[in-house]
Amino acid sequence: MMDMKAWRQLLKHRVLRWLLKAVAPVILLVFAAWYFCPKPPLYPDSLAFSQSLEDRQGQLVHLALTEDGKYRLRTALADISPALIDATLTLEDQHYRSHPGVNPMSMARALWGVVTRSRRGGGSTITMQYARLRFGLRTTSLLGKVNQMLRALQLSRHYSKDEVLEAYFNLAPYGGNVEGVGAASLLWCGKPAKGLSLREATALAVLPQSPTMRRPNVRHENKAHTAAASRLWQRLSMRSDPLDAGYALLPESRVPREVPHLARRLFAEQPHAQTIRTTIDLNKQRTLEQTLEDYIDKRREVGITNACALLVHAPSREVLAYVGSAGFLNPGILGQVDGVKARRSPGSALKPFVYALAMQQGLIHPQSLVRDGRLSFADYDPENFDREFTGPIPAAEALFRSRNIPAVALTQKLEPPGLYGFLRQASVALPKPESHYGLALPLGGAEVSMEELASMYALLADDGVSRRLSFIPAKAAAVENPVLLTPEVRYLTRGMLRAPSGSEVVADPEITWKTGTSHGFRDAWAAGMRGDYVLIVWIGNFNGRANPAFVARECAAPLLFEAFGRLRLSRPHSVPPLGVSQVELCAISGQLPTPSCQQRLTGWFIPGVSPVLPCEIHREILIDPNTGLRVTSDDSKRALKREVWEFWPPDMLAMFKQAGLPRREPPAFESGSQVMATRQTLAAPRIVSPQIKRTYTLQASDPERQSIPLRADAAAGVRKVFWFAGKQYLGASKPVESLLWKASPGTWHVQVLDDQGRSAACEVRVEMLQ
Repeated sequence: MMDMKAWRQLLKHRVLRWLLKAVAPVILLVFAAWYFCPKPPLYPDSLAFSQSLEDRQGQLVHLALTEDGKYRLRTALADISPALIDATLTLEDQHYRSHPGVNPMSMARALWGVVTRSRRGGGSTITMQYARLRFGLRTTSLLGKVNQMLRALQLSRHYSKDEVLEAYFNLAPYGGNVEGVGAASLLWCGKPAKGLSLREATALAVLPQSPTMRRPNVRHENKAHTAAASRLWQRLSMRSDPLDAGYALLPESRVPREVPHLARRLFAEQPHAQTIRTTIDLNKQRTLEQTLEDYIDKRREVGITNACALLVHAPSREVLAYVGSAGFLNPGILGQVDGVKARRSPGSALKPFVYALAMQQGLIHPQSLVRDGRLSFADYDPENFDREFTGPIPAAEALFRSRNIPAVALTQKLEPPGLYGFLRQASVALPKPESHYGLALPLGGAEVSMEELASMYALLADDGVSRRLSFIPAKAAAVENPVLLTPEVRYLTRGMLRAPSGSEVVADPEITWKTGTSHGFRDAWAAGMRGDYVLIVWIGNFNGRANPAFVARECAAPLLFEAFGRLRLSRPHSVPPLGVSQVELCAISGQLPTPSCQQRLTGWFIPGVSPVLPCEIHREILIDPNTGLRVTSDDSKRALKREVWEFWPPDMLAMFKQAGLPRREPPAFESGSQVMATRQTLAAPRIVSPQIKRTYTLQASDPERQSIPLRADAAAGVRKVFWFAGKQYLGASKPVESLLWKASPGTWHVQVLDDQGRSAACEVRVEMLQ
């Protein structure tokens, strides 16, 4: 009779023979599948990897979820730490490099463990595990396990060991919705996979075996994870001390979600790009975001809750900081709206380009006097923000104080293509014809985006050429676009935007800036230049809600200055171009001083372009002290006084009066001197209305549209002008006043004659609607 030991030996041999009979066909089937199977794609066709955004230094700043809600970042095997590769193979598949995808010894050991109910370890190789992930297999049954083995052999037949291993590292689960070591190393360790230490690699390597049970927990230690990591640590380091897995991993690491508006924009524009390197300077981005946050906290009590900002390096047009709203995740301000792309009224932010074009066309220089008084342009009557007038004012002061009327008047005088054509050449999207915007264009009559405004100010700060802003680093390419503003004009315009000396508006004199407030207090803009940098800020509400606090000079400008102060940009070195010169000017008229000009200053001009003429305002005259009247010549028969008086044109005198700054008019001539004085005055009147060769349409049923205003500018000393239509006398008026003409339909030759005998004429056409 056989003893118990003999029975056990017999049973073991029978089991082994049965296993060999069962396994042999499987081996033959596996070999056939390995040899004849077609090549499958290494990754599923539907698999998507997370898109990532990097700053200009290559640092990850934004990681997006895939459509299936995973963080899955494709990583090359060469970019994975050798420590992690070694830890993973030690734990999962020590003989990975030597077997054909299925390890027979491991499978036999695992099967024997099932038969004998003893734990002998799993039989799945790295390739088998990847096959399960790749093809979505269920491997709890015998048929599922055979399918897994066949798929593993199929992968090994067509792909190298490194290719399969890389694919495994890109699909392996690492807890939660994190798949692949690329995303896991960033989210659990806060660094790229290439920089993992042995401790971190050990802590990560044990996650795929049980990603749910071993997922790092921010609230308390995950004992299952710690125990598994410690066992592997002891095998790898040959040390007996346990591994503090909580020290190795950082479960509180935040998913990088910086520059969200730009990330969403670029991901949409390049949906197939996995990693996008940008021009963003992360330090400047964070500084600008923090500045906006702090400023809003201080001004929240007045209803300021949202702001945007864009920082550009003008020479390269590279965007260094992109803040689309004050809070991307704040639904209360519609924070996911991208304020950089949104089109809104810029208010007065376009005025610098009106003055630049006027200087380029030789209409003004910075000290030229421009008119700030009541003016009418056909059916348009512009007003200043404060609804007041300053009278004649230097162009530089008018621009810095953002006076509306001088900007509109200059816009009307610009030669084609004018401001509208300039904006189109500067790539500003103006969807309607010029007639739609009219003379309201320099006051915010057309919508622009922050991106377009920054591009225009970069043009002003740099080379005068229109170029698109760059969000992605690229080699500088030859630019064939025309120069829209000359170096001389750009230099003078920037100087006009600098706060006057002694001004308390801004502490940094190197900042040149302009603000813009849209109609109805809906948008407050500030655009600033400091050396090579352009910064645009906007304050408002994305839903268009108005707020009396949205006055740009009071809210947007302080934000601009605070941002410039925190950004600590390099100090600019501004050198005047060779084409500009300084000259002594009359401080009152802005013209070349004559001996009669007592107040003088030094100003910039462009030789051969700027309208620099001898001063016509200050004149020395002879006065009879007995009568107080003016005489034309000294006959040496009486003692006459020589005095300097200001001779202002009638329209300017009227503007001074409107502004509450009446000027003393020269004394009248004594009898007999008027004829001689008349010969000294040469300027003929200039017809302001009607406009030359314009068709006027009158409406018989509307009393307010049955007449045409007649108005002319006249030389100093002219007190009355006379109007004619053909041979018909229409009436007389003062030079600064309008005479209403009830015109009949037809083509008319309109003539004006001043009281000195000089005349001007124009031709107009009149139509009548019944």
